[in-house]
Amino acid sequence: MTEHVVELSGVWKVFGERADETIAEAEKTGLTKAEALEKFRTVIGVRDATFSVARGEIFCIMGLSGSGKSTLVRHVNRLIDPTAGTIRVLGEDVSAMGQTALREMRARHIGMVFQHMALMPHRSVRENVAYPLEIRKIPKSKRWAISDHTLGLVDLSGYEDRLPKELSGGMQQRVGIARALASDPEILLMDEPFSALDPLIRLQLQDQFKTLVRDLNKSTLFITHDLDEAIRIGHRIAIMKDGVIVQIGTPEQIVTQPADDYVREFVQGISRLKLVKAHTIMTPLNGSAPPETAHRVSGECDLDALIDVSVDSDQPLIVQENGQDVGVISKTTLLRGIQGGR
Repeated sequence: MTEHVVELSGVWKVFGERADETIAEAEKTGLTKAEALEKFRTVIGVRDATFSVARGEIFCIMGLSGSGKSTLVRHVNRLIDPTAGTIRVLGEDVSAMGQTALREMRARHIGMVFQHMALMPHRSVRENVAYPLEIRKIPKSKRWAISDHTLGLVDLSGYEDRLPKELSGGMQQRVGIARALASDPEILLMDEPFSALDPLIRLQLQDQFKTLVRDLNKSTLFITHDLDEAIRIGHRIAIMKDGVIVQIGTPEQIVTQPADDYVREFVQGISRLKLVKAHTIMTPLNGSAPPETAHRVSGECDLDALIDVSVDSDQPLIVQENGQDVGVISKTTLLRGIQGGR
């Protein structure tokens, strides 16, 4: 059974004095964000959000500016209190926590990385990373050892005694990640951490971060306005608009099965070659016997790899799952898959 470390159920955040009236009207009539502002002078930041994040999963929340994604993620460590709904972290209801328990949760179990790192300019890299441990009154020798180890995880060994101003933007971002990891939290909250960086540095940090999270088995909520970034690093993606989660799915599901025109516009320029798998485009065999000489491919084989195999053969490709022939992909099917089914 999958273990969920973060669970949100029916979470609303409405800013304004008539928040309860707004929610009641929205649930009854489908009141929109614009209508709420006009009728109640309230702003719907998050609307009836429900999802869960599994241990070790990178769950991306994607949307344009004002979509509610940053507001939503700040509910997890209760930087923002929900107007309605429940939020459970590691099985605990964070809304019911007192201040002492909440501080303990933030200090030990949740690490957060913002777009702007707010590193302390007068402290060394080592001291910046060790600061959360200093707050917990961990002895200096131990927190420095942890800091040096964590800096090694993000490839910053040798920079421990530098000041932040002596580092590049990408290196400063890695210091922020190391600081979040220093307490060894189960959960990471990442709010557009790479958006201000140059494209090449962003790609490098995305790859490094994905590997790091996998190796350390960290559960991550990753906020971004960039669908390419969400697809590159996320196991699942939630797309938001006007406070509403429009669709949740794997990158392949988002690209091949957009929920509405809003999502469809987002994905129309995304390459399908590394996303769409053989099991998605195949035609089931339905008992027919495929030729023994045909190439066999895994159901997880992506379009890019299918093209490489297909160019060397005039025969259709046979898709296998668990060692059994389950489907067939003709040249026409493959081309339609590349086009997106048009």
